[in-house]
Amino acid sequence: MTGRSLAITSALLMILLGACNTEPAAEPSETAPVVTSLPPVTTTTTTTTTTTTTTTQPPVFDVTVTVESAAGATVADAIVTIGSEQATTAADGSVVFSGIPPATIAIHRLGWLPTEVAWDGEETMVTATLEPRVVRGIRVSSYVAADREQFDAILDLAARTSVNALVFDTKDESSYVLYESESEFAASIGSVNPMYDPGELIAAAKEAGLYTITRIVTFEDDIWVRERPDHKLAGTWIDPTIREGWEYPLQLAVEACELGFDEIQFDYVRFPAGQTAAVARANKPTTQEERVGAIGAFLAEARDRLHPLGCALSADIFAIVLSSADDQGIGQMPESVSAVVDAVSPMIYPSHYSDGWLGFPDPNDYPGPVVADALDSGFPRLAAHAQMRPWLQAFYYNGSQILAEISEAEQRGAGWILWNAGGNYLESWLPPAE
Repeated sequence: MTGRSLAITSALLMILLGACNTEPAAEPSETAPVVTSLPPVTTTTTTTTTTTTTTTQPPVFDVTVTVESAAGATVADAIVTIGSEQATTAADGSVVFSGIPPATIAIHRLGWLPTEVAWDGEETMVTATLEPRVVRGIRVSSYVAADREQFDAILDLAARTSVNALVFDTKDESSYVLYESESEFAASIGSVNPMYDPGELIAAAKEAGLYTITRIVTFEDDIWVRERPDHKLAGTWIDPTIREGWEYPLQLAVEACELGFDEIQFDYVRFPAGQTAAVARANKPTTQEERVGAIGAFLAEARDRLHPLGCALSADIFAIVLSSADDQGIGQMPESVSAVVDAVSPMIYPSHYSDGWLGFPDPNDYPGPVVADALDSGFPRLAAHAQMRPWLQAFYYNGSQILAEISEAEQRGAGWILWNAGGNYLESWLPPAE
């Protein structure tokens, strides 16, 4: 081989070896860990000789979201969602997201109306305002629920007035469960007495745009006491300090939520009052701390079971405790109850107040002032997240007296529910549709 041929051959070998030993392109450096991120965008460009891959990361930002009520009070336990990331506000109403791309901020809390806030990533502090769900409700008695014609009349009444919610009974003062319950305990004590199909009526109510609540009578139950005397405190009352006894009403609450009710309301969620209270004290003395603790713990357990299922929680309380410094012997105080529920419903019935209350010879003759005083006493004692939603008297009264009660609640931004044992209401008792 000549020198010229050798040189050419060597040059060709060098080119071939160089092509085989080309180093791969360096990988892009890792970004800092983020709470939420979009998938990286990958672009591939191909030519006749090379392929280049470029990976880019969408811009990410930090943001602190604070949730407040319209009055400026912070709202704890609100669920904040940005993109695919979700977190819950702390006691101060705030939550921090780190390293996330811009997206709409969605906020909801049971008992409140959901809201959304646009966020482009530029603001590091965002404050969102939640509006309360103001319930204007009437009770559907079991007799009305059992008669479709009467129930349809209730739907028609709601359509013509400001009523936006219905309260059903799934277990009432009779101690019976009023639908085909799957509760083994209810079946074992013989307390299932089906009167209506909740699924059918819930569907009709929701089609009409109404919020649905069910009331569960809790610790007074003569069937339960008779069949399980080991749970008895006094008279027809179950001992709220026996945790085993909680399972029955809690199972009914979960079942009602799964049936489709928006909210579960516990009634008679207390220790007995009056003469039965004296027997209870003799049978099992308790301190205020023990009573308040038992009722609060029961409601906290209910909240922990119902909230994950999407149901709000409320409790009925004696109206007198709004104006009292102690629990009146029944284990209810506005502070402790409102700390764990989404709404508190004091039963403000002027006919139940003693003569001389607020200086009135007969408080039943002064519906507006009695309701106003109770609400003004109670509002400052509620937890910031809890709604005030009194039961108002719709018996012994004419339309102007009932409207006087409703007016006092409306002026203070409170919801309301009318109590009439038979479930009978006149359009003249209710504010017109807005």
